[in-house]
Amino acid sequence: MIIGVPKEIKANENRVSIIPGGAEALVHAGHTVLVERGAGIGSGFDDEAYRQAGAVVVESADEVWARSEMIVKVKEPIAPEWPRMREGQVIFTYLHFAASEELTRAVMDSGAVAIAYETVQLPTGELPLLTPMSEVAGRLAVQQGAKYLEKYFGGRGILLPGVPGVEPATVVILGGGVVGSNAARMAAGLGARVVLMDVSLNRLRYLADVMPANVTLVYSNRHNILTQIAQADLLIGAVLLPGKKAPHLVRREDLKVMKPGAVIVDVAVDQGGCVETIHPTTHDNPIYEVDGVIHYGVANMPGAVPRTSTLALTNATFPYALTLANKGWREACRGDRALALGLNVVAGKVTYPGVAEAFGLPYTPVEEVL
Repeated sequence: MIIGVPKEIKANENRVSIIPGGAEALVHAGHTVLVERGAGIGSGFDDEAYRQAGAVVVESADEVWARSEMIVKVKEPIAPEWPRMREGQVIFTYLHFAASEELTRAVMDSGAVAIAYETVQLPTGELPLLTPMSEVAGRLAVQQGAKYLEKYFGGRGILLPGVPGVEPATVVILGGGVVGSNAARMAAGLGARVVLMDVSLNRLRYLADVMPANVTLVYSNRHNILTQIAQADLLIGAVLLPGKKAPHLVRREDLKVMKPGAVIVDVAVDQGGCVETIHPTTHDNPIYEVDGVIHYGVANMPGAVPRTSTLALTNATFPYALTLANKGWREACRGDRALALGLNVVAGKVTYPGVAEAFGLPYTPVEEVL
């Protein structure tokens, strides 16, 4: 198979989908790997490293897309890339279709086979290709939130851990999954007062056993959310419904109960956000203010630390990419139910229920396309 690695063109996205070691393994397995010139530089991998691994470095994205049977990316194709997609081509990347009807329809119209990292799901419920970036994003959410609490950025002028004689900041986290638990550990480790909320009592019981003493576990409902966000200096949105649009747990009118200069970091922004007033921003222009509350909505947060993120991501995605290359998408998905759940759009048909539900599109069970 010919596998293409285009350079990511989303604003300030420096991750790369396959590292030289992965390219070497694919070549050793008999495949051809095309890497766009400069694709790995942002993560610290130069073109020569790919050449030494046996990959072919090509000059343009157009050539990568035109020649490749499978495109492996990090972020969803954006508008300039849509015309490059073609019928039968496999696109293996984060897609987050439920957040963009325009992207969904563009992929449907192309006839491509879209396999989303974020909906590959093990029988245990684990999302193995989302987990590493959720770990990064959860930790970064606290790091970024602490920064934007500084007065210079319009924040409350609060140091997250406080100092002796001065109380620490209060960090409220909506969602106790991978993002939320990593954020809680990070904030607790810095010395903040942390409130972690979730709708699953079983999850809260588990977290009670593993979280530090300065993390309080609270059941998530409308009343409790309003109570806690009123105390929050930093609010982190960490809600995930796999493949679906995130629910708005914090509404526009709720901002009036929050402290002036409080900060919201909504990690769920790439699935529509769990805060009604959030919208995607970029690393160049990451924040904006609504009703006196600072909003941080960068949709590719792990791109800020591309070396760590690329290595963490490719550790998880590469075995699946190799299986797809060795067997072809159809046979690979027939043999691996977890990978089959990654199929979101196949030849114009929506094969993931959350995506169809988001836009009122016809749903085709994945078994029919396999």
